[in-house]
Amino acid sequence: MVDISAKSDTKREARAVAIVHMASATLKLLVDGEMPKGDVFAVARIAGIQAAKRTSDLIPLCHHLALTNVSVDFQTVSETDLQIVGTASVNGKTGVEMEALTSVTVAALTVYDMCKAVQKDIRISEVRLLSKRGGKSGDWHSP
Repeated sequence: MVDISAKSDTKREARAVAIVHMASATLKLLVDGEMPKGDVFAVARIAGIQAAKRTSDLIPLCHHLALTNVSVDFQTVSETDLQIVGTASVNGKTGVEMEALTSVTVAALTVYDMCKAVQKDIRISEVRLLSKRGGKSGDWHSP
């Protein structure tokens, strides 16, 4: 684990994305709230938030952070693709990139879990960092 004790607290934020690919009929059921397991968006949002809060339990060398905000948002970006964007914020000594990435990954896995009874070949792709703000290295945005 990296020693961050000499670093100053700064406001830090990171955004990440994941894409969930499925059949148009499956996405329609999801958007219309007709999945057999219930409200996919609500459950996946809570799962993503909980995951961000537990990142240091999942990733061995991550620092435990007192997050100040986590959000998980969903948007259909085509007839077959659902985009999940997660944002994590902290006032601290280290960044929140891993928390943002963990939030969208677990939210995407939750979407899969709640939709697999309807479609087994749903794919999760393009999990990546969109941007980060704060800290010694400053701001970064995905090209």
